[in-house]
Amino acid sequence: MSSIKDILDREVEFRNSNSELSYDKPDPLLVASRYRDETISLICALFAYGNAKQIVKFLDSLDFSLLERSEEEIREGLSNHYYRFQKSDDVIALFIALKRLREIDTIENIFYNGYRDKRDILDGLWNFIKTIKEIYPYESRGYNFLIGSIPKNINRAGTYKRYMMFLRWMVRDDILDMGLWKKIDKKDLIMPLDTHTFNLSLKLGLLKRKTYDMRASLELTKKLKEFDELDPIKYDFSLYRLGQERKI
Repeated sequence: MSSIKDILDREVEFRNSNSELSYDKPDPLLVASRYRDETISLICALFAYGNAKQIVKFLDSLDFSLLERSEEEIREGLSNHYYRFQKSDDVIALFIALKRLREIDTIENIFYNGYRDKRDILDGLWNFIKTIKEIYPYESRGYNFLIGSIPKNINRAGTYKRYMMFLRWMVRDDILDMGLWKKIDKKDLIMPLDTHTFNLSLKLGLLKRKTYDMRASLELTKKLKEFDELDPIKYDFSLYRLGQERKI
């Protein structure tokens, strides 16, 4: 495993560069890092599924200043915006929910209130999902896909990749990740497992579980803690890019 660690450590150093975020190498973090705002970053992360170029194109079309305006202005400003599973009503609902949230508390505090007792990032996520659904109880297929739900059994839960990626952006602090939050420890983060990372991790022997789910995310996180106990998720972006580029 030491040779794999050496390869990944070199990749982390190489990838930790602004050159990794461009329209030639699109990533939702390209848009999020432009604003350095937790609410805008969450929107960027929640829409981060599908083709990377299309994700960035959609995010560039959004007027994030609507978060500071009335709900009626949000409805008017986003009436023609849609993305894959999300109709315009779903995009509008997300903006209104997050606008209401901003008026009550920060996203960091809501996550922290769930996380702090057991230092469990998933407890923080469940608290956030519960809170945002209480603030704006809107239901639709597209909106529910964006926001997610609290699983009855963690052993059957999905990876919650988009939330885990958002948390990486917020908690870690380097050239790529923004480090806007101070209350959550980066050692408690969970790997934002997507299909590229999942397949490459299996190939490298970092992961044994063949099912793409939260248990696989936790297993991979535990393995990466053998490489860096205090910052295991630093390997996320490098593994993602290596898988995406099929260099291994």
